[in-house]
Amino acid sequence: MAINKLLCNLTFIFLLFFHFHLGKGDLQLNYYSKSCPDAEEIVKQQVTRLYHKHGNTAVSWIRTLFHDCMVKSCDASILLETVNGIQSEKMSTRNVGMRNFKYINTIKDALERSCPMTVSCADIVALSARDGVVLLGGPRIEMKTGRKDSKESHFAEIDELLPNHNDSMMYVLSRFQTVGIDVEGTVALLGAHSVGRVHCVNIVNRLYPTVDPTLDPKYAEYLKGRCPHPEPDPKAVEYTRNDLQTPMTLDNMYYKNIMNNKGLLVVDQQLISSPVTSSFVQNMAVDNDYFLGQFSKALLTLSENNPLSGDDGEVRRDCRFVNKS
Repeated sequence: MAINKLLCNLTFIFLLFFHFHLGKGDLQLNYYSKSCPDAEEIVKQQVTRLYHKHGNTAVSWIRTLFHDCMVKSCDASILLETVNGIQSEKMSTRNVGMRNFKYINTIKDALERSCPMTVSCADIVALSARDGVVLLGGPRIEMKTGRKDSKESHFAEIDELLPNHNDSMMYVLSRFQTVGIDVEGTVALLGAHSVGRVHCVNIVNRLYPTVDPTLDPKYAEYLKGRCPHPEPDPKAVEYTRNDLQTPMTLDNMYYKNIMNNKGLLVVDQQLISSPVTSSFVQNMAVDNDYFLGQFSKALLTLSENNPLSGDDGEVRRDCRFVNKS
């Protein structure tokens, strides 16, 4: 009896340690209710204003959350510039085409005027993604806050931790699983490809020197018109829309497209060709509410990946730079 009790106590202590080691225990709804009561409203106002001025910002917020949170932690490390020995994650080939980082600082500036050194850049990334989803026609996701900002870049770990659009489906699924997202959730999160654009750099391998036979021929000809040469300049404005029907609406048209061989990226095509994921694609293609429900759940899980707390992080004054000592 005493041994069983000891084992139970040890199990409880381990689980408690594991919970707080992940940092999720430090996140909570309305974290800034006392320190900065208008924080979430300020973020919403700024995100909405920027959306009406630059519509593609709403897509950028979602992409930024993904590219930040998949690499070790939701800690705004992706926002850091190259300076003082820090190599910016923005320089990674995995982050080609990422845009609108400067507007994160626009939101940060508004928060600093109201509540100096209070709201972290990591929370701005999460909240702007939440509000961006709504502007793109998706549901409101109740996200917790309380993240701290990283004091370092994770540039060296990006290739290992951030799945690439040319990776095998099993590898992509394994990467999402490490942050607590199952197969169904992964299929739903890739539905973010329903909105925005893809740089030609990421799709020319399906067009040149020969067209990928899994691509719809007419669609392939359209893509070659958008990306007319096999070596596009990564810095040039050479893009094509993910979804031609509803390009700025987060919906299940993405799944309908890939079922008709009109997915842009290799990973898109693999969703329908893999027996592990194809049934979820088919279900999401016929039920938009089911897709949005699973997308919301997966995005919430992603937003809570290993957040920093306490002295492990800080609240940056400027999202581009670590605070001066």
